[in-house]
Amino acid sequence: MILTPIDRTRLPELLNGFGQSLAEHRLARAVFERITAILPEGDLYSLSTDAGHHAQALALCRSFGFDIVDVDPKDYFTWDGTAVAARMEPSVIIHEVGHYQWAAAHRRPVLDFGLGAGPETGRKRDADAVQTVFGLSADVEEGVASLQGILWEAELGQPALLAFVEQNWLEGGVSLHNVRHFGKMIDLMATHGMVDESGRPTRTLRRQDDKAFFASWADR
Repeated sequence: MILTPIDRTRLPELLNGFGQSLAEHRLARAVFERITAILPEGDLYSLSTDAGHHAQALALCRSFGFDIVDVDPKDYFTWDGTAVAARMEPSVIIHEVGHYQWAAAHRRPVLDFGLGAGPETGRKRDADAVQTVFGLSADVEEGVASLQGILWEAELGQPALLAFVEQNWLEGGVSLHNVRHFGKMIDLMATHGMVDESGRPTRTLRRQDDKAFFASWADR
């Protein structure tokens, strides 16, 4: 959900400023350039519903071994432990791939990856009942999963910038805090082999358990 709408007329200036702020972080700059390579026309606040993009999203899920369940997650779960709900925007489906890659191995077969009910999940009580990651730890995992999914959109030639805006990566603009946060997230992705040296997403799955992973973030 977008917190603060962005004036489209200011978008090129904002993107240029953000990119320039990453000048000393080569990998973060490369990731940013991939995400912003396509500047969609029209509404910045509506994710793609293109049928071709949807087919690509489902194919990506299947390539990771996901089953597909043809339901609206509002009547079910976004991720039921083995399958992703198909009746979602392509960007949201691809986001679940990011979660799958970043969840600890013991949470990959858990409803909504043990992070509690996602925004689209209807059976919230069931998903919240198996939540084991909370607070800052959940925020960290959500952040890297978000960027992982956005990079997969870019890799597929989809308008990744829409999800980048929708998931509030530009909320803080070119503030030092926002730019540093983005850089730290990219560093974490590189450390775990989730992006290659050119900023492209890899198919790596996180190996560390939750205790080690979240402790390493706290030490940064």
